[in-house]
Amino acid sequence: MSEKQNVISPAAILEAATALVRRLGEGKTNMVDIGKALGVSHAALYRFFPSKAAVMDAIVQEAMDEEEELAGKWLDAEGPAAERLLLMVLDIHHRKRKRFTGDREIHDLYRRILVERQDMIIAYAQRMTRLIQKLIAQGVDRGEWHVSDVSQAARVVRDAVTAFIHPQLLAQAIEGNAPVEDQLRATLATLTRAFEAGVDYSTIRPSTRR
Repeated sequence: MSEKQNVISPAAILEAATALVRRLGEGKTNMVDIGKALGVSHAALYRFFPSKAAVMDAIVQEAMDEEEELAGKWLDAEGPAAERLLLMVLDIHHRKRKRFTGDREIHDLYRRILVERQDMIIAYAQRMTRLIQKLIAQGVDRGEWHVSDVSQAARVVRDAVTAFIHPQLLAQAIEGNAPVEDQLRATLATLTRAFEAGVDYSTIRPSTRR
């Protein structure tokens, strides 16, 4: 085994693969070229990733992890909950918008994930929902909001802002020249003012439709 094969790592592979995807696109990126970029045989890559698809998945997972970290910082930030929730969602919105307009090849990797790796999408949504729930709980604990069920409130917020952070929906809105950020701000203003006034989910009758 060569010295270079000993020093390659998942991080190095992802860095090389990301650079190739940006230059060539996913379709033209292959394990052989990734290996060449690292100066090793492509066979050495399979010690870390079983396939090209696994490498592409990992690139998207890395982006998701960065978004979660970006959102999570607002839990420890100063300021009222309404302001922090808005800034949390705006940060994710701006990150995804920037990726669509300036890093299209990486943005396009999400297309396959949306179809073939629903487990990744579900896990990401669950993690982001937990962050929203923690922030809402902070607002309730500080007396800023009055919400009977913070987990339900978090799901409501998640569903309401999906149009502004879902890669495909956001791309359609941008291409259609929709006032996306204005709509995002209006949506969150509506929700947070409702939380300030008080929301008792126990008074909402469950649907009887099957």
